[in-house]
Amino acid sequence: MDTAEIPKSRKGSLTRSAILEEAVQLASVHGLEGLSIGQLAEATGLSKAGLFAHFGSKEGLQLATVEAAGALFVAAVIDPVKHLPKGLPRLRGLLESWLAYGPSRTFRGGCFFAAASTEFDGRPGPVRDRVREAMKQWSGLLKHAVREAVAEGHLRDEADPSLLAFEFLALAMGANNAYQLHDDPRAFDLARRAFAARLDALVTP
Repeated sequence: MDTAEIPKSRKGSLTRSAILEEAVQLASVHGLEGLSIGQLAEATGLSKAGLFAHFGSKEGLQLATVEAAGALFVAAVIDPVKHLPKGLPRLRGLLESWLAYGPSRTFRGGCFFAAASTEFDGRPGPVRDRVREAMKQWSGLLKHAVREAVAEGHLRDEADPSLLAFEFLALAMGANNAYQLHDDPRAFDLARRAFAARLDALVTP
């Protein structure tokens, strides 16, 4: 279809989506604070005025970028394992999908949320709130998956959803750091082994 046939509102949506795809990748490399309207204009070939029309401000761009990154994370990590049986199979699937996503280059500069969490953990404001909410949602999903595994009888009753989610997050963040900062090719496999050991110790007889 010729673009002239696409309704104006649809063209705007397509343009915004393409802009945010580039914004997410730039932010994964340079950080959300390093992402600017000017930098994005240069990368996309669009005018600053046009980008301001989409986002209104740098903060508006940052918030929209976090939302777009969240959608990419869901598509890469959560959607592929939705078909798995609930309980331990789905929990293990989520963890494996998460670890596979780390070195997959879904984000050009590595895990967007690992970087954003570190960048904004001490910066109060709407961007920090949105990053925190995204991390809270992911942690909540891990806790829910643990509860389902207990309810299905796959894990023992003493399996603590909050403790396990905390440990999984800490291990994954550590693996991402080792992989990105130290170029350690073993990082995600070590986290994978740690995940498996922790779950195997709680599996019902």
